[in-house]
Amino acid sequence: MTRRGFIKGLLATMLAGLFASVYGFFIEPALRLRVRKWMIRTDNWPKDRPMRIAILTDLHMGEPHMSRDRLRRIVARTNALGADLTVVLGDLTVAHPYITRAIPVADTAAILAALRAPLGVYGILGNHDWWQDLAAQQRGAGPVETAVVLEQNGIPVLENRALELPNGVWLAGLADQLAIRHGPEDYIGADDLPGTLDQVPEYAPAILLAHEPDIFPQVPKRVALTLSGHTHGGQVRLFGYSPVVPSRYGNRYAYGPVAEDGRHLVVSGGIGCSKLPLRLGVVPEITVVELSA
Repeated sequence: MTRRGFIKGLLATMLAGLFASVYGFFIEPALRLRVRKWMIRTDNWPKDRPMRIAILTDLHMGEPHMSRDRLRRIVARTNALGADLTVVLGDLTVAHPYITRAIPVADTAAILAALRAPLGVYGILGNHDWWQDLAAQQRGAGPVETAVVLEQNGIPVLENRALELPNGVWLAGLADQLAIRHGPEDYIGADDLPGTLDQVPEYAPAILLAHEPDIFPQVPKRVALTLSGHTHGGQVRLFGYSPVVPSRYGNRYAYGPVAEDGRHLVVSGGIGCSKLPLRLGVVPEITVVELSA
């Protein structure tokens, strides 16, 4: 290689790295939004009750990337999708220090109050909703501020609770699996999967909301679909692979639909950022699941 060729190659590499950095830190996480649709068909679902479910998760509200105005646009776009059911899967609070202005979780809940769906709008909590509530951490128990303000704004929060929707489908929400943090890798969960599913009639069609997907291997086959967030799709995902995934299963439950032993899981890539305000190859998304027999 000539000296001139080497310099050209080095310059091209530097420019590519600069572009990737600008895109990953400033464009993809702050300016882009897509609707990602998944079709899930399963034998243990009634043929007369197809459902369209809209998922919002991992908002991690804080300017400049996640402002109040941006959330209002996301809510309006979600409502325009015509979903039968809308679910908010936790982590409304910001999870990194690189923000120019914090947004109170009460403001976030007030904007989410505009969500509309014929079968209702329901929420669960994520690990950061628990971790950012210092009083709950000190008590080692709820109530958690995020749950309180969502309920005040008309969005029921399902903490180890199940209920029947108007169409006869049961919706179960699991409390967070990493709720109480005692150290970097020392957590106590607030989740109670057996107790939650005991509230669901044995042969009723059921959907489970669980912030972290790691619970999925324990979910019985009678649950038709589990919906999760938490991973952000790894936040950096290239060619279907995420180098870092906050899951003990690595890429197995990093993103998208997963089918195992007749059971179905969908992991949303979410909208906000954790640890770093960076997204590359995981465009912020409203996830839509079309569930049918």
